[in-house]
Amino acid sequence: MEIVDLRSDTVTKPSKEMKEFMINAPVGDDVFEEDPTINELEDYAAKLFGKEAGLYCSSGTQTNQIAINAYCRPGDEVICDKDAHIYMYEGGGIAKNSGASVRLLEGDRGRITAQQVKNAIMDPSNVHYPLTALVALEDTMNRGGGAIYSMDEIKRIQTLCKKEGLPLHLDGARVFNSLVETKVDYVEYGNLFDSISICLSKGLGAPVGSVLIGSKEFIKKARRVRKVFGGGMRQAGIIAAGGLFALKNNIDRLKVDHERAISIESAFKNCSWVENVLETQTNIVVANLNNDKSVEEVLRQLEKNKILAMPFGGNMIRMVTHLDNSPEQIQHVINTIQSI
Repeated sequence: MEIVDLRSDTVTKPSKEMKEFMINAPVGDDVFEEDPTINELEDYAAKLFGKEAGLYCSSGTQTNQIAINAYCRPGDEVICDKDAHIYMYEGGGIAKNSGASVRLLEGDRGRITAQQVKNAIMDPSNVHYPLTALVALEDTMNRGGGAIYSMDEIKRIQTLCKKEGLPLHLDGARVFNSLVETKVDYVEYGNLFDSISICLSKGLGAPVGSVLIGSKEFIKKARRVRKVFGGGMRQAGIIAAGGLFALKNNIDRLKVDHERAISIESAFKNCSWVENVLETQTNIVVANLNNDKSVEEVLRQLEKNKILAMPFGGNMIRMVTHLDNSPEQIQHVINTIQSI
């Protein structure tokens, strides 16, 4: 059995068909906006969600940080969950890149509510407070074990943001994992946000990149921020083609990853050394261990059986299914969990 890597869906490798598509992609200078493949990718991603324009970037961290910088001035404040990727896992970029502070909320598996947002908005007439400039959501929620946002709650948050004149940004690193489950119309979903960051290099299987989408005016501003951040690329169509192929071919199959994750969840639930498992809604499985076994011990036994997983803080272990997993690999994981 070859190594079964469940540390993250970022470990996926481009398929033979994707690589052939990339090799044959026409290219040009993207800083001059003359790369036809990047232009097609940006337009395709934007239209999927009913947006006017897109911007191809090297990573989801970059698209998120560009969006934050486009919305915020130094001293402004961003409202998000305390476990949001933009706060936890982007190197302190909100402070470093934009000079903004963060109002952290305690959500349900990372999903905040309109009432929480309303309570967190600072009074702009009080000079002691930072100015609230942005509300950011994450769907699915990584630290929440791939939890999916309620459409009704997003709508309530959007209504509040419009009333308060605040932009609403989505970190959509795994947005398609959410949408293949909820079956919500992409354009209906996109209309709820002013901007969306779409990651191409996770479950979709592209080797590099994310796309930031929004209005033409917003993307024009974001393009300037990307340049300032050193994110301007030249003949990058050769890598953008992987993302274009992924959007056209790999969205619907995410459902397979979810089904496999649920089978792993079931295996964990039957283990005496597992306290509980977060409800598996998409492709992320998070098991909380009891005192019978340590995280280090379980990870060591998994690795001995050629299975890689991630510690997830506290007594938790995370596994993420993806397109490079075979049915035989998943069964091997299940058998190994049951044998520990």
